[in-house]
Amino acid sequence: MPLQNAAQLLSPVPPGRAAPRPAQLPAGLRPCSALRSSPFPPFFFFFFFSPPPLSPLPVFLLLPSPRPVCMHCLSPKMVCETKIVAEDHDSIPGAKKDTIIVSSSQMWPTLSGSPSSPPAPLGTPKEEPKRDNVYIREFHPSEQEVVRRIFYEGIMERIPNTAFRGLKQQPLTQLLYALMAVMCFVVTKSFLLTCCLPIFLMGMRYYFSRKVILHYLDCALHTDMSDIEQYYMKPPEEPSLMQVFWKRHRSGSCFWVAVLDGNVVGIVAARGNEEDNTVELRRMSVDSNYRGKGIAKALGRKVLEFAMLNNYSSVVLGTTAVKMAAHKLYESLGFKHVGVVEHYALPGMTHSLLERMFFQLRYHRYRLQLREE
Repeated sequence: MPLQNAAQLLSPVPPGRAAPRPAQLPAGLRPCSALRSSPFPPFFFFFFFSPPPLSPLPVFLLLPSPRPVCMHCLSPKMVCETKIVAEDHDSIPGAKKDTIIVSSSQMWPTLSGSPSSPPAPLGTPKEEPKRDNVYIREFHPSEQEVVRRIFYEGIMERIPNTAFRGLKQQPLTQLLYALMAVMCFVVTKSFLLTCCLPIFLMGMRYYFSRKVILHYLDCALHTDMSDIEQYYMKPPEEPSLMQVFWKRHRSGSCFWVAVLDGNVVGIVAARGNEEDNTVELRRMSVDSNYRGKGIAKALGRKVLEFAMLNNYSSVVLGTTAVKMAAHKLYESLGFKHVGVVEHYALPGMTHSLLERMFFQLRYHRYRLQLREE
């Protein structure tokens, strides 16, 4: 009697109700003891592959099952085929071999109104620093004063460079100054005067450099830089019938400015020469506060683009710059050094003895051949 009561308590069927008949299994299947003894509700596991364009990975769906069926209940053939597909993933055509971890928030859509934030990818690259964007455009008359200021400051920097750094390129002048120091010591027998002589010579070089360069700057500010629009931006003349027939009508000159953060920071000009079919790069200068950003190279490339669009055969330039950075810039643009003029004369020079002794200038010529004539 106690055993019968215990059986009734452990039985899942309430007293007075008929026990359900066991489910009929299909032919070839047998009940699984592990599933019957499991405390979890029975489920079906559906395992399938989607086509390669959609997803190369297997997808599992977990659905409630009205019948207690498991892998042990399937036929040996079905179990074998399922196991091969699940393990031999590399044999599937178009399947990726890289492991991809997908979170539940990516597999299932979030409910409307619930805040969700996309998970950060594992291998997110670091953001690169934003580079300054330089915009090259044509000159506008309202920028006349800004352009003149940049040109003025760029020319004024050449005064100390010509006076002091330019002496390195003048070996004969160095020898002359050394002889003057020896003669000063022989005549005066004073070390103090001999030591003060180099300071006097450098002062004289600065004085004459300033004098000549300021005169050159005054001439430039009263010629092409006085009215840039008229000198460089004037519309081309009416082409002749011969020019239209041979398609040789083109713009002869132009002036550009470099704009960075809304400010004009660089200038350059191009002047064509119809006689030898060349265009000259002129008036290149960059504000000292914005150097080292590739602005000068962008300006130079704009001139080269202008020359190619207008079918010029070559681009030429001349410079008296002493800094090697300017020469390296021209070479990086493709220019070739074709010659140098010693003791170059600027407009306004008097060619006096003192001026020749304390002011020397070298004029370098560069050329870039675009096409053969």
